[in-house]
Amino acid sequence: MSLSKSFCDKSTAFSAKRERRKQARPGELLDAALDLFVEKGFAATRVEEVAVRAGVSKGTLFLYFQSKEELFKAVVRENISGRFKEWNDEFDSFEGSTAEMLSYCMSAWWEGVGATRASGINKLMVSEAKNFPDIAAFYQQEVIRPGHALIRRILQRGMDRGEFRNMDLDYAVYSVVAPMIFLILAKHSMGVCVPDNVEMDPKKYIAAQLSTILHGLSQPPGDSGQGPEKTRA
Repeated sequence: MSLSKSFCDKSTAFSAKRERRKQARPGELLDAALDLFVEKGFAATRVEEVAVRAGVSKGTLFLYFQSKEELFKAVVRENISGRFKEWNDEFDSFEGSTAEMLSYCMSAWWEGVGATRASGINKLMVSEAKNFPDIAAFYQQEVIRPGHALIRRILQRGMDRGEFRNMDLDYAVYSVVAPMIFLILAKHSMGVCVPDNVEMDPKKYIAAQLSTILHGLSQPPGDSGQGPEKTRA
C-alpha cells in the first residue's frame, strides 16, 4: 500500500469518526443537561457545567442550543413531550376496555417517564415554574395540555361506551394526574412524603389508585366488606 493511499484511508476514517462524534453531541449535551437540571434545578444549572459534563466547550454547546432556556426545552421534548404522538397513536389502536386503557396509560407513563431520570423535570417545574414564566408557559403548552387532552380522551371514551358514568372532565382528569404527581414527589423527596415504615412500591401504588378511581371507596351493594383487606379499627 502506498503512503498516499494509507494517508487517505486514515484521513477518511478520522473524518468519519469526527462526523459520528458531531452527530452524537446533541444527545450527549441533552443527557448532561437532564442530569444537571434534575440534580441542581433550572436556576442553579450553568451552561458551562453542562458543556464540561458532556466533554465539549461552551462554544460548542451554543452551536446546538442558543441559550439555557432552549437547552431545557430540548430536554423536555426529548424525554417527555416527544412521546405524546406515540401515546396518542396507541390510543387510536387500543382494543381493550377503557379501564384497561387507563391502567395501561398510568403504567406506561410511569415506566416511560416516572421511573426514569426525566421524572425529575416534573419536580423541577413544581418548585421553580413560578420564577420562570416563559419556561412555565412552554411546559404548559408542551406537556400539561397534551397530557390532560390524552387523559380526557380516555375518560371520554369510557363515557361514550357506557363504561364510565358522566363526569366533569375539567376536574376528573386530576383524579389521574394527582396520584402520579404524588408518586414523582415521593420518589424525589427522600421519603418525606410517606411514613418511614411504608415501602412505596410504584406498581402496587398505581394499582391501588386505579382501583379507587374506578370503584371509589364505597362498598358495592351486597358486599359486607369483611374481606381480608378490611382495615381494622
